[in-house]
Amino acid sequence: MSKQYLTKERLEEFKTELDELKNKRRNDVAQRLKQAKEYGDLSENSEYAEAREEQANVETRIFELEDLLKDAVIIEKTEANGAVQVGSVVTIKKGEKTSVYTIVGKYEAKPEEGKISDESPLGKAFMDHKVGDKISVTTPAGVMIYEILKIA
Repeated sequence: MSKQYLTKERLEEFKTELDELKNKRRNDVAQRLKQAKEYGDLSENSEYAEAREEQANVETRIFELEDLLKDAVIIEKTEANGAVQVGSVVTIKKGEKTSVYTIVGKYEAKPEEGKISDESPLGKAFMDHKVGDKISVTTPAGVMIYEILKIA
């Protein structure tokens, strides 16, 4: 797995969720399974089937979070020779329109808020470019030309 860029806040949210899953939800599901087994015949026991499914979902999410956290890198504001990197706030111009984007990791992306992933086509295209660079991005609407006006 590759690096997973996260803000400090998002990293803490994931750690809290993992802790909740491991220390509370896992035990709650185990309790439900135990109770459901007491109802007898497991082949026709819907409570048991639901608890098993929830157990699988909890264990899957625990695995996903542990995997993500192992590769997590906190987004730091640093200067990288003036080039776009994760954490950069980029002002771009396309035609007459100016837009501002923050380059974030995929778990932080919220395009409607101007936060685009470093793995998205646009984010990937901006990476490692500098002020004044013109970048061509192929989109469903055709090739778009973006000019980087500012990097913060």
